[in-house]
Amino acid sequence: MPASSSNEPADAPSGFGTRAVHAGQQPDPSTGAVMTPIYQSSTYAQAAPGEHQGYEYSRVSNPTRTALEGNLAALEGAEHGIAFSSGVAGIDAIVKSLRPGDHIVATDDLYGGTYRLLEEVFEPLDIHTSFVDMSDPDAVEAAFTDDTQLLWVETPTNPLMRVVDIEALSERAHAHDITVAVDNTFATPYLQQPLDHGADMVLHSATKYLGGHSDLILGAVCTNSDEWAEKLRFQIKSTGAAPGPMDCFLALRGTKTLHLRMEQHCSSARRLAQMLNAHEKVGLVRYPGLPSHPGHALAQKQMSDYGGMISFELDDDDMDKALAILDAVEVFTLAESLGGVESLIEHPASMTHASIPAKERRKIGLTDSLIRLSVGVESFDDLQDDLDRALRQV
Repeated sequence: MPASSSNEPADAPSGFGTRAVHAGQQPDPSTGAVMTPIYQSSTYAQAAPGEHQGYEYSRVSNPTRTALEGNLAALEGAEHGIAFSSGVAGIDAIVKSLRPGDHIVATDDLYGGTYRLLEEVFEPLDIHTSFVDMSDPDAVEAAFTDDTQLLWVETPTNPLMRVVDIEALSERAHAHDITVAVDNTFATPYLQQPLDHGADMVLHSATKYLGGHSDLILGAVCTNSDEWAEKLRFQIKSTGAAPGPMDCFLALRGTKTLHLRMEQHCSSARRLAQMLNAHEKVGLVRYPGLPSHPGHALAQKQMSDYGGMISFELDDDDMDKALAILDAVEVFTLAESLGGVESLIEHPASMTHASIPAKERRKIGLTDSLIRLSVGVESFDDLQDDLDRALRQV
């Protein structure tokens, strides 16, 4: 196996499910093993100094990691896949490629860990970020300065489920020579491929849907840019943000069923969103698959389905009642993270987004009664009954 990963050849099978199962992998040449082995090795024998089989040291590259990187690149339609020890490590590597004085424009409704990284780690290092509502392309462009180097997009956003027009924002950013990166964790490449809409890089927390079983921590960036791929691999080599081979193996196991799992995630989420939207105890339901969602038409344009994430508020915006619902559910598990086969429920204001100051949360519309659901693959009737019973108890 080569030490670098790339997309499959042009004549490779085009079906997503086929690529999910096979891309980046071949039966092991020494044993015929169908599954890529876990190459649990830190170093590799060399025939002479600098004369090796593509691998020197596993911080730089590892055969199991190479297979995963090729698989993810093929799923995103990218030339390069670069795997990281976590999704945040991938974001960190992108931003570390900037320089003091550079400026970032990021969505104002984003994962709390991204906000913390930008504000508490990079702001003191003189890399500044402006947070903007990206549903308004004019507001985004107005935030650009001569120092803006990166546009950071989430769509759908976390946790308010806003839908951002990747193509429109990419066109505006590129007119100013600004790089566009899209966090595609919520949608996955099965539902949305940002590179096809003009983005330069796609980030995933593979911990979520790509892995799919809540048993690994891993991140990835996919890109067609040779320059960015080189920069990111340099960051891994220099800072050690490399995933271990066991996590890469588990992620490869996960991507093989991504298309099957996403079908069930989406199907159940659509039906749950409809149920919540009609429930007497529920106020605003945020799900792009609902025709009432402001981004519904855009989601239809750039996504193939609407995903497995839902957020909703109670009709009276009572935080205590929201917390009581979290305590009352039995099938849904109270936990952070998302994208696993099990359904999860959480309270962003006190959990995943607690690192965002309360004033900033309120400004973007993240209320204290907001509840976020990651809809798993359990039987739909059990999920519906669980939520309905918990809602009726408050």
